[in-house]
Amino acid sequence: MPIVCNELLGRELIKIYQDTDYFNFSLDSMLLASFASIGYKTKRICDLCSGNAPIPLYLTLRCDAKIVGVEVQKHSYDLAVKSILENNLNDRIEMINDNLIGINQKIGSFDLVTVNPPYFKLGNHNINPLDSKAIARHEILATLDDIVKEASLLLKQKGKLAMVHRPDRLVEILETFKKYKIEPKRLQFIYPKRNKECNQILIEGVKDGQMGNLRILPPLYVYNDDNKWTKEVLKIYNYEGVD
Repeated sequence: MPIVCNELLGRELIKIYQDTDYFNFSLDSMLLASFASIGYKTKRICDLCSGNAPIPLYLTLRCDAKIVGVEVQKHSYDLAVKSILENNLNDRIEMINDNLIGINQKIGSFDLVTVNPPYFKLGNHNINPLDSKAIARHEILATLDDIVKEASLLLKQKGKLAMVHRPDRLVEILETFKKYKIEPKRLQFIYPKRNKECNQILIEGVKDGQMGNLRILPPLYVYNDDNKWTKEVLKIYNYEGVD
């Protein structure tokens, strides 16, 4: 299991430890960390399904809030703690190694919850429930319903839930948000390239928010025709030379 320490962002601002044999963070985590609404009243943030903590690490560059990351897999949790110490952020980020279901009873309430959840429902094909990649990708330990319910319990009134997911589950996501009294307020469609189908969505809702007024943000394209990141993505990664 080779452990590597990579740049999470440009300009060597943040380092992150990863195990190349395990499920590593990807662009969707960075998109979500950039997308989530953060204001001067955002004092406490909880990141569910935190993995090796790319979202909490990124968010420390956007705000001064205290951040709690929840990760069920011990190996990912250990890497997250290692990265937090590497970046001297242990006074800003606390990691908890636990299943997210019922976690609200242990960690209190928050102004913002972020989550990059498992995208896929369990189907008829065989999945090894002990495989770390399967747990990260499939709803083995927590379903979409479990995650949104827990987020709602974690949020203060008017607190926000920000999530990245797949477009084919958008209707289900909207229904589940409504079920747990989280009113959808912002939605953005992510495309790998222009003239390609949307393959990810970013969505944010407000707990006990007023009905209606859902904003559809401009589309975000990941790659140009030359297969290089667009200016928007380069900005998210904080690379120099981007206006």
